Amino acid sequence: MKISKRPPRRALALLGVILVISSIAVAQTSTRIKFKRGSTRATVSGTLNNFKSKRTYLIKVRGGQRLKTEQTGAATRRITIFVKDPYGNDVGDSDASCNNRREIAPTEAGDYTIEVVECQKADPWRGRFTFRVAVR
Repeated sequence: MKISKRPPRRALALLGVILVISSIAVAQTSTRIKFKRGSTRATVSGTLNNFKSKRTYLIKVRGGQRLKTEQTGAATRRITIFVKDPYGNDVGDSDASCNNRREIAPTEAGDYTIEVVECQKADPWRGRFTFRVAVR
């Protein structure tokens, strides 16, 4: 009797499908923030379902600008905003609160990533959030 050391073809096919689906899901998680012509700020909204969910946004800025984010809307739905520079480094000032405001100055040229999660210091909630982003 001959025993094959190769994995079954079905297992390899299933693994390939899982990898493709997971890469598509990751690629679809970022939303590009664009300003209306002549505007320096925009209001962004999204939804969160629990402490583990997050929403990711991208914004393109020029070097030497000031990027500011601040939660608006329902005070009972507290969020935390994380900002990463074009190199993937966490940036922005932090405080002891939920960190629902960030200010980065001066900026590096490129895409900044803004991640929004539920504030871990507040009661859990689910639903809609809004924040304002400004670049000058």
